[in-house]
Amino acid sequence: MLVRHGDALARLTADDLAKALSCGDVASLILSPVSADGIMDETAFQTIVEPLVPVAQAAGIAVIIEHHSRVAGRLGADGLQLGQDPADLADAVSRLTPAMMVGAANVKTRHNALVLGEIQPDYIMFGKTGSDIRDEANPKNVALGDWWSKLVELPCIVLGGASADSVLDVAKAGVEFVALDAALDGVPSDDATIAPQPSAMGDAIARANQLLDEHAPRFDAENS
Repeated sequence: MLVRHGDALARLTADDLAKALSCGDVASLILSPVSADGIMDETAFQTIVEPLVPVAQAAGIAVIIEHHSRVAGRLGADGLQLGQDPADLADAVSRLTPAMMVGAANVKTRHNALVLGEIQPDYIMFGKTGSDIRDEANPKNVALGDWWSKLVELPCIVLGGASADSVLDVAKAGVEFVALDAALDGVPSDDATIAPQPSAMGDAIARANQLLDEHAPRFDAENS
């Protein structure tokens, strides 16, 4: 799974997205209005993501919009991702499913995960958009994903790190899906002065697919 937010999302063109998505298997694309200045308003966010949604959907990839439900509806997105507020999640699940997927992100504790899981969203995500500042996936998120995957049938996602290689630790934990965000920029996680190259996203997708293809049989054996 891929996540794009902030400056990286604002720079992403439809052509660059199409090229990147041709580099490997991608389950879904999460488009987020989270930025360094807070949450983008609906109008600005919709202007940025509107050209991207049909590109991903044409490639058979589900598009999930974070936060802005009206943008998701206007653009015909496949899903909506909310935070960890149970009331907001319950309202969205009752209004939007099954026509649209609804997920909960930024889940921080086991208790919170179980409370949200009882609402029956389509998935929960351990990790907060924009928090993948280290090359490795956050160990706490990986541990939560490991625990959840062994206990609950509801799918979960764990946010990977700023390196595509972080997919290995997440996959080894038996988590159904790993999401990459900063890793798609292809720059050192501690150097914000380097502008990502358009090809970096495709390179990261190809690298993640390669690693998962090479190691998936071993992970399956270890988790059986």
